[in-house]
Amino acid sequence: MENPNSITVTVPATSANLGPGFDCLGVALNLYNHFRFTRLDPSAGSLTITATGDEADRVSCDASNLVYQSFVKLCETAGVEVPPVQIEIQLEVPLARGLGSSATAIAAGLMGANYLLHNPVDYNTLKALAIALEGHPDNIVPAMLGGCQISADRDGRWYDDGIPWNATVAPVVAIPNFELSTAEARQVRPNSYSRADATFNGAHAAFLVRGIQTGSRESLRTAMQDKLHQPYRFGLILGADGVRQAALNAGAYEVVISGAGPTLLALTHTMDAEAVAGAMGQAWSEQGVGAIAKVLQLDLNGTRLHSAQ
Repeated sequence: MENPNSITVTVPATSANLGPGFDCLGVALNLYNHFRFTRLDPSAGSLTITATGDEADRVSCDASNLVYQSFVKLCETAGVEVPPVQIEIQLEVPLARGLGSSATAIAAGLMGANYLLHNPVDYNTLKALAIALEGHPDNIVPAMLGGCQISADRDGRWYDDGIPWNATVAPVVAIPNFELSTAEARQVRPNSYSRADATFNGAHAAFLVRGIQTGSRESLRTAMQDKLHQPYRFGLILGADGVRQAALNAGAYEVVISGAGPTLLALTHTMDAEAVAGAMGQAWSEQGVGAIAKVLQLDLNGTRLHSAQ
């Protein structure tokens, strides 16, 4: 029998932008954070947070925790008192590396609270809350829905659509052992862009959607160029140019910054994926940077809820 007072929420990592899809396009990947929410008896206290996994010691275990802040936001939106809760966090997604760790926290907090409150908020409201908390949809929408998602605002409401992903296209990530804050990465961008740069990105974003669908090498090599954020951010990532060139030499279609970085994402044919991963890891190693490079797959499920029996 399901336990209405306990729920486990599993949320995938994401890679946002993919070059020209700045702040509007992202893809869910098969790395996961897991969050267990248990409603407490008031006599047990109001909040307990624990975290396990790599970098767990860096997770705040008080009311400033982003999972809990999102939990509280859902309760406020539903117009109910925040219940006492225990939150257990199991980390697999690296923190502050451009793989959507904050989106996992937001999605989990909102959806965990919604379950414990017997679902007072519908999906569109959940999505709007999540985007407002995250600031943009490129990570949070694929984290919630899975797959490759593109989002756009129309008349104050967010709309999203899934982009079919060709089975021959493999995502490869190289995750260095240093961080780059989203705030720092955003500060280096200019406040305005030329008409030529806007036109460039619009055309390349269209190529990107088509290339993802068809798996065309030439389309993806063209598509992943960008003039809105990557030219300003690549210089913040130690060794990025060398890693990119090594990946291209090994057969990658192109290499982009995953989200705000410093993780780099290559797209390549599945037959070349392991070679590309090895080349990216080796290139960073030769520059004195520790890194984990791995071939990933798309997560097609998005955020999942598992009720205790």
